[in-house]
Amino acid sequence: MKRTLLVASALTLGAAHATDLRIYPSFAEVRQPVSTAGNTLNVSLPQQAWENVLAGSLDLEGLAFNSAVQKQEANWLSGLEGKTVFLARNTDGGEKTEPVTLIRARDLLVKDAAGRYFNVRYEQLRFDTPPPTNPLSPSQTLSYNLPKAGSGTLVYLTRSVGWSPRYTLKASTAGAQLSALADIRNTTELPYDVKDTELYSGDVNVQANPNAQANFEAADMVMRGAPAPMTAQAPKIGGGSELRGLYRYALSTPFTLPANSVVTLPFLTPKLSSFERYVGLNTFFNVATQSGTLDRSYRFKADARLPAGPITVREEGRLVGQTRLDETREGGTVEFSLGDDPDVEYTRTVQTANQSKDSKGNVVKTTYKVTYAFESSKERSVRAEITERVGGRTIIIDSAAPTKNGGIATLKVDVPAKGKVSKSFTVVVDNS
Repeated sequence: MKRTLLVASALTLGAAHATDLRIYPSFAEVRQPVSTAGNTLNVSLPQQAWENVLAGSLDLEGLAFNSAVQKQEANWLSGLEGKTVFLARNTDGGEKTEPVTLIRARDLLVKDAAGRYFNVRYEQLRFDTPPPTNPLSPSQTLSYNLPKAGSGTLVYLTRSVGWSPRYTLKASTAGAQLSALADIRNTTELPYDVKDTELYSGDVNVQANPNAQANFEAADMVMRGAPAPMTAQAPKIGGGSELRGLYRYALSTPFTLPANSVVTLPFLTPKLSSFERYVGLNTFFNVATQSGTLDRSYRFKADARLPAGPITVREEGRLVGQTRLDETREGGTVEFSLGDDPDVEYTRTVQTANQSKDSKGNVVKTTYKVTYAFESSKERSVRAEITERVGGRTIIIDSAAPTKNGGIATLKVDVPAKGKVSKSFTVVVDNS
């Protein structure tokens, strides 16, 4: 499959060619084989693709060079200035064409046989040879001056290629299953025939390029629902391996990443070592009475490292919500909530059980009793979990050991079907 496009010692990256890609969540490292029989190597990229290349990331490995010059080249249409093109006009008898001279490509100024000048639209022009994909777009050319001919690898980082996983959690009375797909995105007109591909997850910092990143995210939203078609020999994503805090996944076979496309591949199907549904509340300690509903929450552990990405949850085949998972280690706990559960209400009350004062009469230590009363209208029992963050110099929750500069109170209780239950805990706030 490996092939290198050689035209007078020039490599034009506007057509699909064998490439190695190392794809990170928001950028990719492109590794393109190059060779030349002379002392000059010219590499040309469309302007849109060049704008997504991270500044300072271009490198030529395995091929020594004396100097490199990068400059913008005129678009394809500019090369036809002063030459004859054909203007199409609609008439009652259909389309009629006439030869005209292209005077300026910039604003499509032409001159007809009578010597009259006027502007036209690109869609009205016809040509003797097929135009490139983007005839109005300029390109960038990088010219390497070499001490001798040879072969090497052109390397650069681009924001136009990236990937992300997306998860589906399918739950039922019988249990739950987690699966994931990998979306590989290409947001420019450059296609890639990919020989070797590696996907990386984790936190990788590279030079910022806000405009390119904004373009990438906008194009990602447009293309998210339109994956590129795959052949019967679609590649598979192999098991991951750790690399200095990153995780690396290799694709099993070569594949094509078309221009302006999303290629979607099956990714992970980890086993869940634990899975829980519950209704929960995360709040901060205060002395006021409050009431409300709890959140529909989930907790699970998987036997694989999970890269960050969106997750869709389905119960009995029906959509119940979406959220986003953070990067999670193998065996790590994943917890998230999907919104209110109106079937379970709570009322929270606080009583001051004891207070201590200093010699000046200031309260320095207070013991509170916090009570939660739950009421459920569900047909089945449900676990309720409360987490309260308490501020203070020294905090004691029930009979637990004291903690400095704050503490966390947790409460767990099974609320019976169509029933009521209450549970309390004590909080000692010691600011002495």
